[in-house]
Amino acid sequence: MKHWLLVPLTLAIAWPLAAAERRTITHEDLWQMPRVGTPQISPDGRLAVFGLTEPSYKKDESISDLWLVPTDGSAPARRITGDKAGESGAAWSADSRRLAFAAKRADDKQAQIYVLDLAAGGEAQRMTGLSTGAASPVFSPDGTRLLFSSRVHPDSVTDADNERLAKEEEERKYKARVYTGFPIRFWDKWLDGKQARLFVQTIGAGAARDLLAGSALVKLPGYSLAERGSTWTPDGKSVVFVASRNRDRAAWSFTHSDLFVVSAEGGEPRRLTGRESADAADGFGNPRFSRDGRTLLATIDPLTDKVYNAARIVVFDWPSMRERGRIELPDGRDVGGFDISPDGRKVFITAEDAGQEKLYEAPANGGVAKRVGAPERGVWSGLSVGGTREPVLVASYESATEPPEIVRLDARGGAHRRLTSFAAARAAALDLAPVEHFHVDNARGQRIHSMLVRPPAFDPAKKYPLLVLMHGGPHSQWRDQFVLRWNYHLLGAQGYVLLLTNYVGSTGFGEAFAQAIQGDPLKGPADDINLAADEAIRRYSFIDADRQCAGGASYGGHLANWLQGTTTRYRCLISHAGLVNLETQWGTSDSIYGREVGAGGPVWEQAAVWREQNPIRLAAHFRTPVLVTFGEKDYRVPLNNGLEYWSALQRQKVESRFIVFPDENHWVLNGENSRFFYKEVGDWLARWLDGKPAAAEQAATTRKD
Repeated sequence: MKHWLLVPLTLAIAWPLAAAERRTITHEDLWQMPRVGTPQISPDGRLAVFGLTEPSYKKDESISDLWLVPTDGSAPARRITGDKAGESGAAWSADSRRLAFAAKRADDKQAQIYVLDLAAGGEAQRMTGLSTGAASPVFSPDGTRLLFSSRVHPDSVTDADNERLAKEEEERKYKARVYTGFPIRFWDKWLDGKQARLFVQTIGAGAARDLLAGSALVKLPGYSLAERGSTWTPDGKSVVFVASRNRDRAAWSFTHSDLFVVSAEGGEPRRLTGRESADAADGFGNPRFSRDGRTLLATIDPLTDKVYNAARIVVFDWPSMRERGRIELPDGRDVGGFDISPDGRKVFITAEDAGQEKLYEAPANGGVAKRVGAPERGVWSGLSVGGTREPVLVASYESATEPPEIVRLDARGGAHRRLTSFAAARAAALDLAPVEHFHVDNARGQRIHSMLVRPPAFDPAKKYPLLVLMHGGPHSQWRDQFVLRWNYHLLGAQGYVLLLTNYVGSTGFGEAFAQAIQGDPLKGPADDINLAADEAIRRYSFIDADRQCAGGASYGGHLANWLQGTTTRYRCLISHAGLVNLETQWGTSDSIYGREVGAGGPVWEQAAVWREQNPIRLAAHFRTPVLVTFGEKDYRVPLNNGLEYWSALQRQKVESRFIVFPDENHWVLNGENSRFFYKEVGDWLARWLDGKPAAAEQAATTRKD
């Protein structure tokens, strides 16, 4: 690797072209747009490091490197790595001179930790050599050691144990997965029995030390380490980390994580939070120390009888762990990200608010945070704070018309200053309408927020079909951001108005609003979606009420399947990773207890939700043509729900199309699969909304790589 001194892909923000000069977005525009990662600011506040991916449809031709940019905007970003494999988990040393990151290079069989000395220059040096690999490095306060995580065999004490056990597994004559507890799968992987542990590597000397080997904690059946979020204590003698002791109870109870501390020499960890029993309790995460070492902050997820609870921040005196106070956001909003000012007096927080993510500030002793800034449009996320005297804030910024870039935020609440512009010129050449916000009150007295996106080459004198898009979660929200998997503008490129509704249960509107979905998982949100569509048609005369389709993925797919059985207002539906049977979803998903609580009890007790809000029970009413898509490796909404839906559709002779992606999980992540997916969606919409293929579809399927 070389210390590259290259200019960025785009040196300046391009002035927007006149409307007549801008063109309709294609899949190639979307997929090959440079992707700027989350920044990490240096402790002195002078530089920010971030990852940049230059994607290709051919996976081995994608480029992913680390870049540096001065936070004062005095120079363009420069590339600092150039290895084909890419890097992850970049972390600064306390003196802001070195960077540590994980990478798989040369003869590495697994990713290892490398350190790049920015002051001395030259190539990054490998620091670890575990057979199980290494991830998420953190420099010790004095810069002489590295903390990191690795997934190891639960019976191992040394790396030699891991090598021996791995060889034994490889050589055994049978292939079988054996389990005695829950969970057994996660997203797209069967759990393999390995467990994450923490290691310390002295830079330039000896082998890494497993801090948790042989401890009673790792022998618990419910042990699970949060592989990110570990941090050194201010004196460098110990490590604070996040772990669960009761993940094995996930089938019948809420589980949680606590904060622990362990000596940097290893030994038995000491639990810092929670009650003595291992029963579910408040959950803790994201520990961070103030620079003076007197304060430890962490997020806390309160335990209640609700499926959703907004995260707060708890403030502890260190090392006594006396709780000093708690920081909450107005209206019970959820903490998105947070960081501490250099003097330790303030905490800066980002949080969702009605389709945006905004900046808040609170005293470090606790209290209700106040909003200090918001982008004119779009979202700020990935907040990172540095500096010596005055705080320097950097974050990612994006909107529906602007791909992510690194920006510097005004700590006093002013507008942000853009530090990078990798994708600006490409985006400026596209006809991307900004989102428009509106609200409507539902019958339950809740204020429902929606965003509307106009199609390219918009003519207010024309009538346009309406595509109602439903977000997943349900505890998430449609945001004013540049989306890759369900891009607003690509979906509307054929001449459709898009409606994006944040139904009851969405985040960004307070804790009570998000909790209100409990006991009403499908009907209430679907009513909000239909109400918002009615309101959009009333407000915007260019929407053709006779041409509507609706679609979504994950929970949005669940809603599409509910609409299938409850309304015929839509000409067509699109359902990706959507359940059709609440009961089989409960029994086959990798996450089950929350579904039980949300439905009012276990399946066999047959509370009202199981009987009344289960789409499969409405199959007699299935009439609407539907495109159904699934990833075969999806264990969150397993394929069986797609098969059940398809069987019901075929039994009812509903015009439908079923697409299964053998190599995809909950999302469609492969470039060529994504291109095919968007084409299928475009063809389906054109068939039912237009009656003819659109010209944009041809452009979207033309290869340019």
